Amino acid sequence: MKNPVPQAASLLLEKLMLLVHIRPLPAGSGGETPPPVPGYYDTSCFKRGDLLEVPRTLFIHFGIYLGENRVAHLMPDILPSITGDRRQIQQVVTNKRLILGVIARTASVRVDTVEDFAYGGSILVNHMDRLFEDQVLGSEEAARRAEKLVGATAYSLLWNNCEHFVTYCRYGAPVSFQTDKFCETVKMIIRDQRSVLASVLVGLASIVCLGVAPSTTLPTIFIPFFLWMAG
Repeated sequence: MKNPVPQAASLLLEKLMLLVHIRPLPAGSGGETPPPVPGYYDTSCFKRGDLLEVPRTLFIHFGIYLGENRVAHLMPDILPSITGDRRQIQQVVTNKRLILGVIARTASVRVDTVEDFAYGGSILVNHMDRLFEDQVLGSEEAARRAEKLVGATAYSLLWNNCEHFVTYCRYGAPVSFQTDKFCETVKMIIRDQRSVLASVLVGLASIVCLGVAPSTTLPTIFIPFFLWMAG
């Protein structure tokens, strides 16, 4: 029988990472922000098979450039699991669709314009090549791998996210450095048992005093505890 503690810790970690993967909206905005108009980005410097990175406040989104202003990227999305309407699915993924996709562990490798992919962020090109040295595959091979994977797929913030997708396509190995870094940071924090105990006590005190634990308190209570127990 599998130990439920590591499984619970993994699930809780995914929920916490979901909070930092939600696309941020400008202050004062009451809904989704429209992406930049076509032509906002100069794509003349992009080559087919390039790995594109869009740094966000707390995470990085990745994609593979296919040429002709098209980018293949993996996005959590609930729609592919409930409808076959390609017109609806191809619309820009909203935060609501993204959140439900993460919860349902469903996603799709989709092809969008550079503008829809970057969503107003700055773009880095092949910035990860330095980490893989001689493992970089040919540009055409990377693009073909991305094209073959277009469509619905399973999703996991920890084990199968947009970074796993692009590293598989361009380097032949699905890895996620930002996920590894996040997990290591959490492990370092929870190794101090006193911090774990203090976090739990603070969280429980807030529940007793306020009646309901704030959303920011719940990860503080449970994630360190379960990960510490998991070793």
